[in-house]
Amino acid sequence: MPLQGTLAKQHGSDEAGDNQQRYHFAVRVWLLIVAALIATIFVVGGLTRLTDSGLSITEWQLISGALPPLSDEAWQTAFDKYRQIPEYELVNKGMGLAAFKAIYWWEWGHRFLGRFIGFAFFVPFVFFWLKNAFDRQLTGRLIIIFILGGLQGALGWYMVKSGLVDRVDVSQYRLASHLGLAVLLFGVVIWTFLGLGKPNRDTTDNSGRARFALVIVVAVFLQILLGALVSGIHAGRSYNTWPLMDGDWVPEGLLDKSPVILNFFENIVTVQFDHRIAAYLIVVLVAYQALQVFKTGLQMPVVASTLILVGAVVLQVLLGIWALLSIVPLELAIAHQSGALVLFTAAIYHLHCLKRAVPTQVPDQGQQ
Repeated sequence: MPLQGTLAKQHGSDEAGDNQQRYHFAVRVWLLIVAALIATIFVVGGLTRLTDSGLSITEWQLISGALPPLSDEAWQTAFDKYRQIPEYELVNKGMGLAAFKAIYWWEWGHRFLGRFIGFAFFVPFVFFWLKNAFDRQLTGRLIIIFILGGLQGALGWYMVKSGLVDRVDVSQYRLASHLGLAVLLFGVVIWTFLGLGKPNRDTTDNSGRARFALVIVVAVFLQILLGALVSGIHAGRSYNTWPLMDGDWVPEGLLDKSPVILNFFENIVTVQFDHRIAAYLIVVLVAYQALQVFKTGLQMPVVASTLILVGAVVLQVLLGIWALLSIVPLELAIAHQSGALVLFTAAIYHLHCLKRAVPTQVPDQGQQ
């Protein structure tokens, strides 16, 4: 009987392994689609913010809100609700129904895409789970992704609520939190996609560079949060010179607010200054990492990922400078925001390649 139980257990394990192998490609395609959808809503969310459309829908209706107004009466009702908030009274007073529809569609599209992503994740997850296509570790990670997605929706509404009373814009704190969670969710999906069926080697020879690559990932993530603060208080529309700010490397008014901690979140000078300094720091980190990689014999995927990372950081810096000097027009603002996600993806891919790299022996220079 114990032998039969062991054989049955072994058979079940083999069958599960076969299922996981059978659905391996389909699961990878699914995760890639989910990542692409998150990247899309990242861009749409940025456009919603940049077009000042985020407060056009003043309530959260999880089910019925999936449909836009379908009659003239419904449109008028939605418009009347918008006219009761401070943004209309202080910023858009006199706006007509046609102009309201333009901003409404941006916010509705953003929310609809969020619902669609939840559907695009949950339905295939249940299907693959019923087919026993996941191992225990992957199942746990996918559940975490689903929970993060649900939290993101709730945080989005929490952010919108901050702009409905006593403000004409959403809180920069909640905006940074909402954006940060979206980037974190995207990063977990990308990491899961890259690592599916590919165990980390994490060799001792590469562990130092891998840790430094992780530092770069964290630095880029924090820089994105700083970018959200810049957007949240419109700090990019001031001090539109580079490399100096108002003719100085260290501008006046850097720590004017009291208590001092508020300067890092609410002082336009400090927030923009921090964003600039963080960009310089990331350039230094990436340059140092590239030099270390190129000095060492490593597999081509690591070298390629390093080149991609260098290209992404150069492009992002150039976009940031261009947007700043142009006083942040819509097209450059969304390009810069999208570039941030590209850079974050490049940093994650570089880390993943280092985790899996097998060092190659560099010939001793004394040998012929």
